[in-house]
Amino acid sequence: MENAKTINATIEFTDGNVINLELYPEYAPISVANFVGLAKAHFYDGLCFHRVIDGFMIQGGGFTWDERRGLVQKSANTIKGEFKSNGVNNPIKHEKGVISMARTMVKDSASSQFFICVADTPHLDGEYAAFGKCADEASIKVAVKYGKAKTGRWQQYSDIPFNPIVIKTVTVAE
Repeated sequence: MENAKTINATIEFTDGNVINLELYPEYAPISVANFVGLAKAHFYDGLCFHRVIDGFMIQGGGFTWDERRGLVQKSANTIKGEFKSNGVNNPIKHEKGVISMARTMVKDSASSQFFICVADTPHLDGEYAAFGKCADEASIKVAVKYGKAKTGRWQQYSDIPFNPIVIKTVTVAE
């Protein structure tokens, strides 16, 4: 997004990998402020990417993985969905490397969960609040690598990585 004001963020994983992000408050101010606020409050520390689909996206920001209990949800407040079908002009396309807010079928149900596209997913344009992208090719490669993780089911959840992909911390440089 040329000429757009950006906020830089970094997702650091317990395995040493890093995903650098550019966030675009001009196009999704509520989503960016929510993500930045949660990061600064260390909300994401220790959470995992709990839904991984090769050729589509990796999703995290809402669960921890506990060896005895499985996925344990961590809740946050909901925010307005910033996308066209919800009355918001957001031009960010869901291309490989884009970060977007996850939600239920309810348009204003996004909270802390987000996903990173590991392929172009134009069917999501106008329906989900994209709010940034991977800042460099190395970060996209990390997301794509995680997208290829072996997955399975646990209770009602599917596409869960067999080897947890755990966020160590998310930092923001404004």
